[in-house]
Amino acid sequence: MPEGHSVHRIARQFAVNFVGQAPEVTSPQGRFTEGAARISGREMTDARAVGKQMFLEFDGSDWLRVHLGIYGAWDFAGDVRIDPSIQLHASKFGRGRLGQTGMAGVVEAVDREGEDSVASIGAPRRARLNMAEHDRAGEIAEAFPPDPVGQVRVRLLTDDVCADLRGPTACEVLTAGEVDAVVQKLGPDPANANTPEERARFVARAGKKRTPIGLVLMDQSVVAGIGNVYRAEMLFRAELDPHAPANTLDRAVLEALWDDWAHLLEIGITVGQMITIDGLEGEAYQRALAERDERHWVYKLEGTPCKRCGTNIVLEEFGARKLYWCPGCQH
Repeated sequence: MPEGHSVHRIARQFAVNFVGQAPEVTSPQGRFTEGAARISGREMTDARAVGKQMFLEFDGSDWLRVHLGIYGAWDFAGDVRIDPSIQLHASKFGRGRLGQTGMAGVVEAVDREGEDSVASIGAPRRARLNMAEHDRAGEIAEAFPPDPVGQVRVRLLTDDVCADLRGPTACEVLTAGEVDAVVQKLGPDPANANTPEERARFVARAGKKRTPIGLVLMDQSVVAGIGNVYRAEMLFRAELDPHAPANTLDRAVLEALWDDWAHLLEIGITVGQMITIDGLEGEAYQRALAERDERHWVYKLEGTPCKRCGTNIVLEEFGARKLYWCPGCQH
């Protein structure tokens, strides 16, 4: 499932390419026809992310709320502009597969796991950019707008850019009041407001929980955006036992977790990868871009020696999700 950094990157792409425009909104699949008609032809006035959810505002105070979930993905096509805060990485160009929908592309990804953004985008090229947990881009040679590929729930189309959504967990049009109700149920998101007040809100919510901190960090009502990767890596970086009840942790420990989440989230949004090992430079950094195992401490490294203490990394089922941790460092 895409974690918070991915959704913020997508929102920034909408801000650059759609805010200020009045896109035609349709539902090629037919499952969102009524909602699409409600916002079609109206100016998009805002694009924002809160944790794993994105909200697109249209003139008249209606919002399109999208939660990608496990299977959702956005594809951008046309004269796609890239938000200047987003890095795109590419190695050599060649035939390949583009994004999660398996469309033909012309770029070879740097990251073998496909997490990074790779692109041959540059005006005046026509390009397609797929953005979900793994966002990529590549030049395409086809008519614009492209034919819908697969089960497209909603399509937003301007004269220059097209965005297609497939497989979301949630896709609905809400009023401003309904959006506020959704956001109020979510925990704070440091990408939106990394303030003492928001940190205190996280500490207050987490500090009341008797459940293990390894579960609390995944609770979107406590803090928004953290998923399985960031959860495992943050706990390792803090040298915390995932099973420790959150309400037994010192306030300073919880504050440090918030600060580390803000730090890692900013890196993820900018780079497009969840780089959780600090201080990587030169060849080490390039290896981290290319190899997932080179940018993480514990995630998916079960059975291998810890890079810090040598104890084998453990994998266990924890709250119906896989938890990776080091018994040597996290105790």
